[in-house]
Amino acid sequence: MQNKHPQPLVSIITVVYNGELTLERTILSIMALEYDALEYIVVDGHSSDGTKDIIKRYSKSISRLISEPDKGLYDAMNKGLAIAKGDYVWFLNAGDEVARPELLKHIFDLCSDADVYYGDTMIVDFEGREIGGRRLTPPETLTWRDFRKGMLVSHQSIIISIKIAGSYDLSYRFSADFDWVLRALKKANKIVYGRMIFSRFLDGGLTKRNILPGLKERFLIMTKHYGFFSTLFNHLPIALKFIIYLIRNRRF
Repeated sequence: MQNKHPQPLVSIITVVYNGELTLERTILSIMALEYDALEYIVVDGHSSDGTKDIIKRYSKSISRLISEPDKGLYDAMNKGLAIAKGDYVWFLNAGDEVARPELLKHIFDLCSDADVYYGDTMIVDFEGREIGGRRLTPPETLTWRDFRKGMLVSHQSIIISIKIAGSYDLSYRFSADFDWVLRALKKANKIVYGRMIFSRFLDGGLTKRNILPGLKERFLIMTKHYGFFSTLFNHLPIALKFIIYLIRNRRF
């Protein structure tokens, strides 16, 4: 399908399951975007709470809806990717929010043909209060090699051309997003730093709730992309910085 918009068409995908307490804030932040070329896809895992009522309430703002059982978060995200028609894809799952209404206009004014746009992340609590930035922060310039230091860019704060956005590897249960972003960065020729906060991320995601298996998967992913000994060597300072940050901030 050819994009008839003068602006790049952006497919924003929200995955949700029993998210009646968090989904509305995500939808409202997307509705507030000052950008016309949007496709909004919601993938609901056949929720049993009030999620479907919220989806119905905002149905006019939702371009496409899938509501059926899935095999987990990344399977649902693959379903969204499979039907996305945009030039770019951006995942904002239930509880995540667009940081600023002018964000998309801002980044496409900077450059309209990048393969990847990335920015900073603000972590918020359940009430929407700001907790602070992530422990890892994006560099001024980014390549796939920089992820040796960890996932420097939050999954919610990266917008990727559909041309280089592959499927999520379902062999990873907790860190498939790390692998997905890495594979996209490897394919990217033009990567642009947006120099602003892209998303407000609700604290307590899947990886944080499963920190140990999530870290194990990340180590395996890094080994696949960078080699075992390089990954092992780089994990020593990563582990030390993690411990120091945890002691000082009592969060990670």
